[in-house]
Amino acid sequence: MPYTDTDDVSIYYEVEGDPADPVIVLIAGGGAQLLTWRDPFRAMLVDEGFRVVRFDNRDVGFSQRFGGETDLDGGYSLGDMGDDVLRVLDHLGVEQAHLVGHSMGGMMAQMVALDHPERVLSLGLLSTIPGQDPRYILHGERPELLVEPVRYTREESVAAMAELAAPVPGARYQPDTEWEVWATGEAYDRGYAPEGFSRQWAALLRAPERLERLRDVTVPTLVLHGREDDVLHWSSAVDIAQVMPAAELHVLPGMGHLIPAELWPTLAAGIVRVARSSSGH
Repeated sequence: MPYTDTDDVSIYYEVEGDPADPVIVLIAGGGAQLLTWRDPFRAMLVDEGFRVVRFDNRDVGFSQRFGGETDLDGGYSLGDMGDDVLRVLDHLGVEQAHLVGHSMGGMMAQMVALDHPERVLSLGLLSTIPGQDPRYILHGERPELLVEPVRYTREESVAAMAELAAPVPGARYQPDTEWEVWATGEAYDRGYAPEGFSRQWAALLRAPERLERLRDVTVPTLVLHGREDDVLHWSSAVDIAQVMPAAELHVLPGMGHLIPAELWPTLAAGIVRVARSSSGH
């Protein structure tokens, strides 16, 4: 699969669906690789007549690294990360697309819509925030991302995920332990670089406030958040939806920061509905 070749920034991406169909770009969250957008979910979008693009953000997976094992700041901004979306679109020869981003990916999508509105047909803002308001931040200051990360073997990483993704008694949506364990090993093999997330984090810490600026983003937008998200508070979704003129808000009970398979049909239907309501479909 191809890499972008503009501005000396190399971003790895994958595409599926009919080249004649409108494009949806799926943007992963902090530290996550394109693996996070799973096959059955993408198939739902392709079956609805969309060409689906996903990519490894800079500093993860097969995409370019912006430092070595001891470098915790790549010197880039959230806007630079948003521009990686455009690098992919430019390499594909696509003028306009629907953008769907989860967590950090949603922040990147916001930056593209704010800085390059002519490129965006619709938005999906999932489990994300519009700025650094402390009301939104539930995960704390993450001091472990500010120091050189401990490096683990593949076996240690997989074992840690098996424990982290173990079934949760009483939870409405259970982790897919088997897939999470497989994906951890796969991500390790594709490119183990825990310091990459630290460099992404450095960009997030200096990201601009966006809430007031989002009033000017008029494309149809799906805003979706889990009521039980313990990373980013669902009130951020309410605030985003209140300021965006064409936003559709969903706060889903029982859902945490990640979107479980049981809710993929709801998510896919929302993305498709919003995309089809845009002028560019």
